Amino acid sequence: MKNEFKIFLTALMFYSRVPVGNIVGWNEEMLNKATRYFPLIGWLVGAFGALIFWALSVFLPLSLAVLLSIVATILFTGAFHEDGFADFCDGFGGGYTPERILEIMKDSRIGTYGTIGLLMMLATKFLALSHIEAVRIPFILMAGHAVSRIFPVLMIYSSVYARLDATSKTKPVGKADSTYSLVVAIAFGALSLVFLHWEEVVVVLALLLLLTYFFRNYITRKLGGYTGDVLGALQQLCEVCFYLAVLAIQYYQ
Repeated sequence: MKNEFKIFLTALMFYSRVPVGNIVGWNEEMLNKATRYFPLIGWLVGAFGALIFWALSVFLPLSLAVLLSIVATILFTGAFHEDGFADFCDGFGGGYTPERILEIMKDSRIGTYGTIGLLMMLATKFLALSHIEAVRIPFILMAGHAVSRIFPVLMIYSSVYARLDATSKTKPVGKADSTYSLVVAIAFGALSLVFLHWEEVVVVLALLLLLTYFFRNYITRKLGGYTGDVLGALQQLCEVCFYLAVLAIQYYQ
């Protein structure tokens, strides 16, 4: 149990800005095991955003409460995944070879593709959440953040770490650990589906599995495998598609 707690703290340290102090020391094995708690971190991120939305919606317009809840989730993670998505847009928008794509993604500066992509992503999240029934928004935030983190884990276990990226000095990236870690990650993420109606569960899972399948094939063709930025981009894409799917079903009904 003590070791599992250390693994959870490792996940919290790498996937959020929550301070854990010197309680846990980092090593690659711990980081690989920490992928099992990635969706659980999503629960915490979503819960923080939901709390901010619930508190502010009492005395602020709905749209502003939604906007500030999104800001809250970004602060919670330190824009970790948003940064990955922006780097992904820059790299795949401006690079034509694997070497050039990786070179661009490692540049700390944001380019035109990254800026436009990030703005469109955040705007889509904001508009989608703003049109979902207000009473459901806190639950949709929690579910969206938890479920969207299942699919980067699935990509880790169904793909390989890009060889070119692995041979360079880059930030640590979690890799496949054990079947147990994969099952735990899926369980934590899937638990949040209790907030959805059955038809939403079917549509959301089908959509996100298809998105992950085609995204994985595209990345493999271009890079030969995933990188940390690629995983962050997939999480963001899955999250926004989750909100759009819920909204589409709401309008259809």
